[in-house]
Amino acid sequence: MANQSEAPGRGGNSVLDLTQALIRRPSVTPEDAGCQALLIERLERLGFAVTTLDAGGVRNFYAELGSGGPCLAFAGHTDVVPPGEPSAWRSPPFEPVIRDGLLFGRGAADMKASLAAMIVATERFLARQPTPAGRIAFLVTSDEEGEARHGTRHIVEHLRSRGIGLDYCIVGEPSSSEALGDTLRNGRRGSLTGTLSVHGIQGHVAYPDAARNPIHEAAPFLKALCEEAFDQGNAHYPPTSLQVANIRAGAGAVNVIPGELVMDFNIRYSTEQTTDGLKDRMAGLVKQHGLDATLRWHLSGEPFLTEPGHLTSCVRKAVFDELGLDCALSTSGGTSDGRFIAPLGCELVELGPVNATIHKIDECVAVADLDRLARVYERILADLLTASE
Repeated sequence: MANQSEAPGRGGNSVLDLTQALIRRPSVTPEDAGCQALLIERLERLGFAVTTLDAGGVRNFYAELGSGGPCLAFAGHTDVVPPGEPSAWRSPPFEPVIRDGLLFGRGAADMKASLAAMIVATERFLARQPTPAGRIAFLVTSDEEGEARHGTRHIVEHLRSRGIGLDYCIVGEPSSSEALGDTLRNGRRGSLTGTLSVHGIQGHVAYPDAARNPIHEAAPFLKALCEEAFDQGNAHYPPTSLQVANIRAGAGAVNVIPGELVMDFNIRYSTEQTTDGLKDRMAGLVKQHGLDATLRWHLSGEPFLTEPGHLTSCVRKAVFDELGLDCALSTSGGTSDGRFIAPLGCELVELGPVNATIHKIDECVAVADLDRLARVYERILADLLTASE
């Protein structure tokens, strides 16, 4: 099936058109490739005040419309992961193609469909409600898939410096598992990466008494590390987990005892833990095993959680009314830019397309889901920002 329009409904194929236009722009992180210009043009046409906040080679903008009342912000990213070898794709990754009811292209699900649905939902809502009972905002970056140093973090710093607050935020990450709307992410685990360097003494394998093998010394520690039970999780989070990602040692010859072993590990942790507490626990484990070692840390993000409340109820009702699904709350998955926005004190959730093909060859999204997602976003806008009679 070479061509197929969006399922009939409000707005025709406008969500599809905008999603395709975004996919055609090869915005491999941290490049934006003109995606934000498209979004800004649509928002300015609606009367949004747009502030560009580029930093460190990253494109960002904050847009706002309305005054007083609560603020509902949509957050997302225009950058995508590299497509890999283009010849491995059934069609070029930056040429949107529809086959069997699916729209293929890098970024289709993560997360250009969500951005398009957010824009169209806002256009439809304002056509019916020109003066919302509050503010609508957009936080958009091109640095979510990369280092995430100059993107949403930078926008949030701008908001803080000007005393701009948000009440509710919807991040368009592909949260759904099997069907659009089946999962609503109301939090994420923290992510802490450690690099342990175990120092030994290099020497000849035939003279072990004149050397100290860091691989041998680290073996009991590694076993204990993998068996460490941090907690049992809680009502919102699974148990904290640790995974060893890489171990490097050796001098390049089989007759040399290495002088150092370097181990990378990552801890995904719940609100049962603190960053400092985890660091202290690991340092204690190193000391317990008598290792001559150095620990270095990189914090990707603290855990955050939106307790079930007004926003989660509103979103779940919108999903049920529009899609007929009772979506489940979840804090699983990796990190997202929600980790930078949540500390502003707003209620935050992630709601977007099915994530089965994200970061994969032949990434795709169901064409029918594009308009359905826009309808859910529009319903949320209406429920939160329509003045009561």
